[in-house]
Amino acid sequence: MTQRSTEDRHPASAGLHVRPAEGILADLFAAQQAALAAVGPALPGLARAAELGADALRAGGKMGYAGAGSSGLMALADCLELAGTFGLPPQRTPMLFAGGADALLHMVGSVEDDPALARADVAQAGLGVGDVVLVLTASGSTPYALTVAEAARARGAQVIGLANVAGAALFDLSDLAILLDTGPEVISGSTRMGAATAQKVALNLISALVGVKLGHVHDGYMVNLVADNAKLIDRAARIVSAVAGVDRATAETALAATAGAVKPAILVAQGHAPDTAASLLSGQGGHLSALVG
Repeated sequence: MTQRSTEDRHPASAGLHVRPAEGILADLFAAQQAALAAVGPALPGLARAAELGADALRAGGKMGYAGAGSSGLMALADCLELAGTFGLPPQRTPMLFAGGADALLHMVGSVEDDPALARADVAQAGLGVGDVVLVLTASGSTPYALTVAEAARARGAQVIGLANVAGAALFDLSDLAILLDTGPEVISGSTRMGAATAQKVALNLISALVGVKLGHVHDGYMVNLVADNAKLIDRAARIVSAVAGVDRATAETALAATAGAVKPAILVAQGHAPDTAASLLSGQGGHLSALVG
């Protein structure tokens, strides 16, 4: 197997085990900071990825995530947040994780080498024309990730490949290739460290920008959140109050009239009927900017 930069030796690796605890942590922390810095050069690619994802979702398509092992966990963490943060239906943001739910309880390495499993996952997710899938692999050569990319493209979906190694095989199968060049790990080959940190930050940025482009973020507020617990119900009321410029009681009344939907509640709080609010939002593609002061 070709040596990858993620498997190389980090300068801080030698003698790591004999250093004082705070020294070990200082080296690990410095490596995490360096991993964050690796995201900077990828910003143009991340912006393009968000455009592709938002375009797919706006047109009724899917924005999927795929990965194995640590990369899959980073993808899963971002994917699961989309419903609560931006109100995106889970069926529109499928997660393809090598080994499925069982692998989340006990990580099994063999599943990341199974191309048949990858092809089955792509088919089950229903990825095709008009869809986008974010495929992650630190090494850029994980068989599960490569097969997902190949199968998704064959079905007409666009592939956004994120890897931590220059010249990754994944990039040859991607419509958009994003390099997060984090280099060697202080604990050699442990890509749950720097590589995964960069991946998670990159995904945070992509999904946040997708939310903005879909009109689900207004003045930094999550105006399309799904309020399904006490914390989010309280947050929804505070958002309506702040954006509409009304008191808490008016905000709560408006939310009751819209079954908890924040965007139309903002307009209801400003005096519109619920049906009118829904119509106004539809006319603006879900964006509040032209409808509130």
